[in-house]
Amino acid sequence: MSSITNLSRRGFIGSAAGLVLGFVLPASSKLQAQGFGPPPAGKPWAYVRIAPDGQITFMITKGEMGQGPMTALSQLLAEELDCDWSKVRAEFPPVNPELYGRQTVVGSISVRTMWGPMRTAGATARAMLVGAAAQQWGVDKTQCRTDLGAVVNGSTGARLTYSALADAAAKLPVPENVPLKDPKQFRIIGKPVKRLDTPDKISGRALFGLDARVDGMSYAVVARCPVFGGKVASFDATKAKAVPGVKTVVQIAAGVAVVGDSTWSAMQGRRALEVKWDEGSAATLNTASIRAMFIARAKEPGAVARKAGDIEAGLAKAAKKIEAVYEVPFLSHTPMEPMNCTAHVRADSADVWAATQSMTSARELAAQAVGLAPDKVDFHTMFMGGGFGRRGEGELDYVPEAAELSKKLGTPVKVTWTREDDMQHDMYRPASYVELAGGLDAEGWPVAFNARVACPSFTGLRNGVDFIAVAGLADLEYTIPDMLIDYRPANTPIPVSFWRAPGAVQNTYFAECFLDELCSAGGKDPVEVRRRLLTKSPRLLGVLNLAAEKSDWGKPLPAGRYRGVAVGTDVGSFIAQVAEISITKGKLKVHRVVCAFDCGQVVNPAILRQQLESGIIFGLSAALKGEITIDRGRVQQSNFNNYDVMRVDEIPEIEVHVVPSMENPGGAGEASVPCIAPSVVNAIFAATGKRVRKLPIRPAELV
Repeated sequence: MSSITNLSRRGFIGSAAGLVLGFVLPASSKLQAQGFGPPPAGKPWAYVRIAPDGQITFMITKGEMGQGPMTALSQLLAEELDCDWSKVRAEFPPVNPELYGRQTVVGSISVRTMWGPMRTAGATARAMLVGAAAQQWGVDKTQCRTDLGAVVNGSTGARLTYSALADAAAKLPVPENVPLKDPKQFRIIGKPVKRLDTPDKISGRALFGLDARVDGMSYAVVARCPVFGGKVASFDATKAKAVPGVKTVVQIAAGVAVVGDSTWSAMQGRRALEVKWDEGSAATLNTASIRAMFIARAKEPGAVARKAGDIEAGLAKAAKKIEAVYEVPFLSHTPMEPMNCTAHVRADSADVWAATQSMTSARELAAQAVGLAPDKVDFHTMFMGGGFGRRGEGELDYVPEAAELSKKLGTPVKVTWTREDDMQHDMYRPASYVELAGGLDAEGWPVAFNARVACPSFTGLRNGVDFIAVAGLADLEYTIPDMLIDYRPANTPIPVSFWRAPGAVQNTYFAECFLDELCSAGGKDPVEVRRRLLTKSPRLLGVLNLAAEKSDWGKPLPAGRYRGVAVGTDVGSFIAQVAEISITKGKLKVHRVVCAFDCGQVVNPAILRQQLESGIIFGLSAALKGEITIDRGRVQQSNFNNYDVMRVDEIPEIEVHVVPSMENPGGAGEASVPCIAPSVVNAIFAATGKRVRKLPIRPAELV
């Protein structure tokens, strides 16, 4: 793959020599119904482009933040097209809803949504190329086959390359219902082919958001009110303008922008800037008051998210009743690349360069900020240095900042956030507070499960429930006769949004740790209880059994080592993890994590393994160290000195075992995050007899 080619919409259409093919997602797609599907019927979703020089270009409409869709989606196309992988390249196409629908990557949807459409596109292109060859040779199409970028005449052995056939194939009608390959024929899907983006990332040719350069560009940073919801009362720019390299100081909706001839000069100017803030009502907010509000909300009636049987009767007749309260803090996303955006706004058009998970939304927000129609904005998709939800649909505050500032300046400008900006003005993973109650029968088996959830709303309510806020609880796979999961919004001025495995990441911790409490109270083995409760969920039961086998569950461990188990579902996949830990003088060490995973058919096993391992490390960082606290309406953490992450010497040995499956693919990038905290916490109980009901884990408290 070469470095990103930034084309305008008109330039893209004009450059499409040879065969250009579009395709649509089936109308019955569940993910389409959730808003991740294609444009109206009949509009193309993405393109295969075969140029006369033999180059095959795949237009990848999903953002690349390290999770691998540029390679995986190209594998789907290349497999069905039957082309030479060495001649494949991939590009980000322009943002164009009429061609591509909403271009976004959230919820690990890339392979899930594109598994069928990408394969169909490749197969359809192959059929058209075969048709063009058969026409040229004057033979029936059944006499032709394809082989690594060429059509072969079965009778004569003659070959015609795809590039030689591209123009003729483009003139043929697009066939419908083209058959796809039998998986037994796959030679690219399911193989660990090398990533297309790696060479350019190693060489520095890959362009991330921070790499955007425009002639005549200025650089800016923004002073934002440190209190959520606050605004500028007044400012004095005299000292800021005296800093060498500072060009001007401009107020925008987000705060006060200091503009310089370099990012460094703008940062130095911001340090000298004098701003008086109207801090607003949130200035009295702190972590303790937020927690008190959550506790009060949990006592109020909630909206039903899931109900089975009669929870009150089930708890009343239980031989033993267990109660517990669990809670998690706000978390920051902290991607490696802080937020940034470059914009060049003119009177009647604009260009925007940004690293984002949601290109369509970014273009819309930029257009709205400067009063242009979205089709007057050319959006240039860049590689992302991480996202984890921060660069998703509703988290693009950095894009309108740059657009608004460019319009006011009348010149191109790059707005860069520092790490401190990024951490203290994030859209955070919500804190959550849950009251749990469970009942056991006379033999010690769970028969009742109740969760009262108090959590800020992610996406708004449906019948009183934010179903993201209860994900991982409301969709529990366990068969328990009496169950009630209900929800009450606990909103605060702190902006919240999606964080890797939203909802499931905290609620799997709540559910799996509390189930472990029920296992202990009933004198039962945690794996055996889960096996009994998962008889109607064969795929989750399958990964549980695999994880138990590979971790030697039930067999003796070396002295001082202990195990914990957790299972869960997320983004259409099934996972089980067993963590092996030790605690020595208050120091916790996670030695080993055994992960069993079922995501259906695997496109690239190497990328899959990378995603599962990274998710475990990401989740472990949060479980052991992650916490955003509030004082006087301000985030107290500012950088990795006080918001730490896992270091290399702390990473456990991670074993990944993937279940062979012919089911349609589920997601992977987020799936391994939710189970790591409960598996470690359950191991801690095995080691100490103490329950960790509040994250992050503080091992010194367990001594």
